[in-house]
Parts: sequence; C-alpha cells; structure tokens
Amino acid sequence: MESSRTVVRAVTAQLVISRTYSQPLCMRLRYEPADPYVVRAAFFVHSDEPVEWVLGRDLLADGLNGCAGHGEVRIWSAAGRGNESIYIALGSSTGTALLEAPVQDISSFLQDTQALVPQGTESGLIDWDAELAHLLPRG
Repeated sequence: MESSRTVVRAVTAQLVISRTYSQPLCMRLRYEPADPYVVRAAFFVHSDEPVEWVLGRDLLADGLNGCAGHGEVRIWSAAGRGNESIYIALGSSTGTALLEAPVQDISSFLQDTQALVPQGTESGLIDWDAELAHLLPRG
C-alpha cells in the first residue's frame, strides 16, 4: 500500500528459532518522508500488539548487498547463494531475534521509498528549525 506521503508494506517473514525450525510472522514496514532516514518495522508474533523497531533506511539497503550494522541491529543478505533471503538480527537487553524475509519484498519496498524520497535528498525534508528548538533550552 502506498500513498504520496507514506510507503507501507506487509511482508511474511520467519522468526528463526533454530537451524531446523522457524515460525511465520507478519512484518509491517512503514516509511514516511517526515522522518526520511528511517523505516519503522512492526513485527506481529502472537498478538495484535506488535513489537516495533526503528531501522535506518540506508542500513536496510546496505544489508541487501552484504553485511551491515553492528550491536543491536545487523542485516545481511543470502541472495546469490541459493537462498533469496535477507536476515535481520535484532538484540536488546531482553533477548535476541533472528528474522528471515524474502529479498524481493524488502528490495521492492526500498525501491518504493526511493521513488518517494531519493537517497541523498532526505535532509531537505527535515524541519531543521523545529529540530533545533527541541535541542535548545526554552526560556
């Protein structure tokens, strides 16, 4: 689903439990030009309440072409090795999760975000005065 202001895509992914077992889950990706550097990812596992993460759009794109990220978020692609998947490893103080999603779905989503806001033009969409006002003390 796409509007002139937002790109939203539902992707069927797998929560990797072990080498031989995974569980399907719905991943909803959302991109808004008002926050042009990020993709919001909501993961629906066992309830209607999703687990939400904020991912860098460039990080997600870099993961399509190799290994990207460190620390809490790492993304890599297995495309070209007989497996057309992208892997997203998410970690926090409460645990870690490994997600597997089709490369084509992530690539298509990112192409739609690039059509809306081309890479390198993101800073022109930020209200710098409003951002600065949040950082400076009022008074």
